[in-house]
Amino acid sequence: MIPFSILDLSPIVEGSTAPQALRNTLNLAQHAEALGYNRFWLAEHHNMPGIASAATSVVIGHVAGGTKTIRVGSGGIMLPNHSPLVIAEQFGTLESLYPGRIDLGLGRAPGSDQATARALRRDATGPDTFPQDVIELQRYFQPDESNQFVQAVPGNGLDIPIWILGSSLFGAQLAAILGLPYAFASHFAPAELIRALHVYRTHFKPSAHLKEPYAMVAANVIAADTDQEAEHLFTSVQQQFLYIRRGKARKMQPPVDDLEALFPDYELAGIDSVFRCSAVGSPKTIQRQLASIIDQTQANELILTAPIYDHEARKHSLTLTAQVRDALATQQSERLELS
Repeated sequence: MIPFSILDLSPIVEGSTAPQALRNTLNLAQHAEALGYNRFWLAEHHNMPGIASAATSVVIGHVAGGTKTIRVGSGGIMLPNHSPLVIAEQFGTLESLYPGRIDLGLGRAPGSDQATARALRRDATGPDTFPQDVIELQRYFQPDESNQFVQAVPGNGLDIPIWILGSSLFGAQLAAILGLPYAFASHFAPAELIRALHVYRTHFKPSAHLKEPYAMVAANVIAADTDQEAEHLFTSVQQQFLYIRRGKARKMQPPVDDLEALFPDYELAGIDSVFRCSAVGSPKTIQRQLASIIDQTQANELILTAPIYDHEARKHSLTLTAQVRDALATQQSERLELS
């Protein structure tokens, strides 16, 4: 069965604080490790009152230091905000501290608005240099055989897997050309998912890093004991998206019984399509939904986000999802034996 991984944004919920969110992130990672999840990734966002993972490299170190075996990485580092050398040094340091456990996922978007991007002291209006920045970053991880003047220390010669992240065809094309693994952000932007995977697989060029295409698909998974309970929990992330679309991002709100009482019809229009790549319900329900996503995408790996207000409910969701993963693996094994 394909591996299941976790994407966490260190959510700051209404009534709580960033320090508590970061403690929850480590606790969730430890729980995921015990359940056999493959990776635990964190994402860079800025000027967002409900997300505590802005200093992504720092949080990765916090999580890696508190776990033992699970791979820890970025989903992703928004490379337009940083010089490639700084990221090479940061991840070279992480890999030196936690060898064989660090992933570097790279995104092309700034993870913020333009005003915040300018405050990050990178040119928010200049040409798109993402492909060149990725290649420069790769160069810093190569063994020092060319006596290049600028080196990443630590970083030189370290084997840190680089992933290209995306929600459009651009990232798919770049990952294919460079022969790198690709992760699609279908948990919030599923529209181009199937086309992007086709482009990636069709145009993939083997490289020293990867011989065959490897695609990871992101999905929201809200698992609870009953469908009704899971659908109730799901309203927290739905509210979060709707407030962001209003331009009024806030801390994650508690779940509600009726979204229609808070938002007019014109704001709710289209929200189902945004969250189309989601599995919400009891274990039986999400097993069917995840099996459908796997069948449609032929993903090599799923990376799951569980945007739930209550921390214990998040952990319970991961527990139920791990049970579903194991059930799907058993089904697959039985089918292979019959064939």
